Amino acid sequence: MTADTAQMPKGPVHPRPGPDHILGMSISRLTRRRLDNFRANRRGYWSWWVFMALFLLTLPAEFIANENPLLISYDGSYYFPVLVTYPETTFGGDFETEAEYRDEFIQDLVNAKGWMLWPPVRYSYRTINYDLEEPAPSSPTNENWLGTDDQGRDVVARLIYGFRISLLFGLTLTLFSSIVGVAAGAVQGYFGGWVDLIFQRIIEIWAGLPTLFLLIILASIVEPTFWRLLALLLLFSWLSLVGVVRAEVLRARNLEFVRAARALGVGELQIIRRHVLPNAMVSTFTFLPFILTGSVTALTSLDFLGLGLPPGSPSLGELLNQGKQNLQAPWLAFT
Repeated sequence: MTADTAQMPKGPVHPRPGPDHILGMSISRLTRRRLDNFRANRRGYWSWWVFMALFLLTLPAEFIANENPLLISYDGSYYFPVLVTYPETTFGGDFETEAEYRDEFIQDLVNAKGWMLWPPVRYSYRTINYDLEEPAPSSPTNENWLGTDDQGRDVVARLIYGFRISLLFGLTLTLFSSIVGVAAGAVQGYFGGWVDLIFQRIIEIWAGLPTLFLLIILASIVEPTFWRLLALLLLFSWLSLVGVVRAEVLRARNLEFVRAARALGVGELQIIRRHVLPNAMVSTFTFLPFILTGSVTALTSLDFLGLGLPPGSPSLGELLNQGKQNLQAPWLAFT
């Protein structure tokens, strides 16, 4: 036996593995290499997991911070107050109105024939604690982990709900802004000529409109809501992607495989969708995190200025404004 023969592996030689899989879906080796590069960037990789953990934690906010119990066992039956509204008479009360589960009278009625399962935070974003030991804003206690705001509402509950609505607003605005921006940039870059020239002049005029003044006008005419603010900010947020997509499409439209598809008689829309846009989306995706953070910051800034969501809505900007107005309560600024 020679040295080369002795070093040969024993047993069957396994073939080269095929495409990798993630979440049950087959991915190409190029995608696998990109994922490996993302994991190698420790700061971005762990930031992604922290973001997803916070988002998934606050998404079911009603089951984490609520003034109603999650589950009630009463007289052999089960009730779900977090999902269904029950009258007080269901638990032996006197009135047909909605049961106030934080009332000691209702708690005694339920505990006499059953039990209640509460969420970790026994306050919703609008619940006022009337049993404070000091004037609002009160300092952190075992009941209110981060204290209360100047109206006696639990800061933890408002932080959870405010973080969720800010992220949902940012993700929704990023999604629609990307659709409009990518479509506009693709049309400009692919057709060029007068189409590109006219679009560029329109964008320059549109970008010069004062967004803040329009928001002030909106707030003075109608009450700003989630969808009204989203629609108004969408009118301007899509502009940030047009230049990037336009430049990538201008480069990709002159590549050989695009010319070959055009020579074979493939339709313009199909060329843009199947050949041009996939090559332009790499640079586009790098801008999405910036659009997301900009959207969240825009909503927070508007709420801080009083031009955002209606009063009483859970908002990070409203909490920030309370920290500024109540310097004697440092826990608000810390939050």
